[in-house]
Amino acid sequence: MRISLSKKINLKTVIILLLVFGGKSIAQNQNDSEKAVIPYELKWSERTALTILNKYPQAWQLDGNDKPKWDYKMGFVLSGFEKLYQKTNDKKYLNYIKDYVDGMIDSTGNIKKYDIKQYNIDYLNPGKLLFNLYDITKDSRYFQIIGKLRNQLESQPRTPSGGFWHKQIYPNQMWIDGLYMAEPFYTQFTVKYEKGKSLDDIAKQFELVQNHFVDKKTGLVYQAWDERKEIGWADKQTGTSPTIWGRGIGWYMVALVETLDYFPKSHPKYKVLVGYLNQISKNVNQYKSESGLWYQVADKSEIYGNYVEPSASGMIIYAFAKGANKGYLAGSYKSAAKKSFDSFVKEFVKVDKKGEVNILNVSSNVGLGGKPFRDGTNQYYLMAKPKENGAIGIGAFLLAAIELEK
Repeated sequence: MRISLSKKINLKTVIILLLVFGGKSIAQNQNDSEKAVIPYELKWSERTALTILNKYPQAWQLDGNDKPKWDYKMGFVLSGFEKLYQKTNDKKYLNYIKDYVDGMIDSTGNIKKYDIKQYNIDYLNPGKLLFNLYDITKDSRYFQIIGKLRNQLESQPRTPSGGFWHKQIYPNQMWIDGLYMAEPFYTQFTVKYEKGKSLDDIAKQFELVQNHFVDKKTGLVYQAWDERKEIGWADKQTGTSPTIWGRGIGWYMVALVETLDYFPKSHPKYKVLVGYLNQISKNVNQYKSESGLWYQVADKSEIYGNYVEPSASGMIIYAFAKGANKGYLAGSYKSAAKKSFDSFVKEFVKVDKKGEVNILNVSSNVGLGGKPFRDGTNQYYLMAKPKENGAIGIGAFLLAAIELEK
C-alpha cells in the first residue's frame, strides 16, 4: 500500500497538532490536579476546612445529606469555620457559612420548613451562626431569625423542675446534647440583647444535669433524663437512660466551654459552671484509653464490641484545650489534649492522594425512644454503624485543631 506525499504531509500535521495541543492538555490536567492537592505543610485546621470545602461544596451536604436542611450538625461544623474565619480573616470560610444560611432562609426572614410547634431544641444550634453574620452584614433577616429562635425558648416546654424538653415528642425529657444546642445560643442572646436577664435560667439547666444526669459511681453523665420516669428507657429510681455515651460527655463539655465564652465572670454562677467543667474533666480523664482516646460506651472499655470513637474523643480534646486556653482548667489539660490529639491523628485520620483529611469510624447518630423504639442500652450504642467523615467527627477534629493551634 502506497501513501501519497500530500497524505503523508496531512498525517504528519495531524500528529504534530495532537502532540502540541494534546500535550498541552495533558500538562494542563496535571497542573490542575496538582493545584487540587491540599498542601501537607498547612495546619490541620486549614487542611480539614479545605477538605470539607472540596467534598461538600454546599454545607448542607455534610454527613451525606441529600437535600438542604436546617440542622445542628451543619451548625456544629460551621462553628469551626466561624472560628477559622476569625483567626485567618479568609473570606472563603465566611462565605461557606453565609451560603448555607442564605440557602436555608427566605426573603422575609423565615427558616424554610421550620415549625416552632415541634419545639426541637436542635434548631437553635445553627442560630449561633447568625450573630456574627448580622454584625458583619447588617442583613435584617438574620436578626429576625435570631429573635424567632429566642422566642422558641420562651415557650419551649419544660420538665416540672424547669429543664427544657428536647423536643415536643419527648415529654419531660432532657437530653445531654440539648445543653449544647441551646445554652451557648441562649447565653449569647441574653448577654447581647437582654442585659443578661436569663443567666440564672441558663445556669439552672446545667444544675439539673449535675443533679440528675451524673452517675454517682463514675462522675460521668448519662445521655438523658426523664423527670417523670415514664418512658421505657428510664431507670425507675433515677429517670436516667441506661448508657454513658462518649459523645454525650463531649456534648456536655463543649456546652460548658462555649457557654462560658459569653457568661459574665461577675455573675455568681460563673464559678459554679467552671466547677462543673473541672469536675467532668477530672472524671473523664480517668476513662481514656492508654493512647488517650475515649470509648463509644465511655465507662466500659472492656465490654465486647466497644471501641474508641472519634467524635467523642475530638470533642473532649477540644474542651480540654479550650478550657485550658481560657483559664477554666489547669494548663496540664492542654498537654493532655495535645497527646490525645496526636493519638487521634494516628488512629482516625487518613490523608488521601489529594491531601484531603478523612476521619474514620465515626459513630452514626443515635437517639432514644421513637418508632421503632430505641432502648438506649450499651448494645444499642455499640450497634450504631460507624462511617467515614461523619459530620460530628470531622467537626470535632476541626475545632480541636483550631484550639490547639492557639
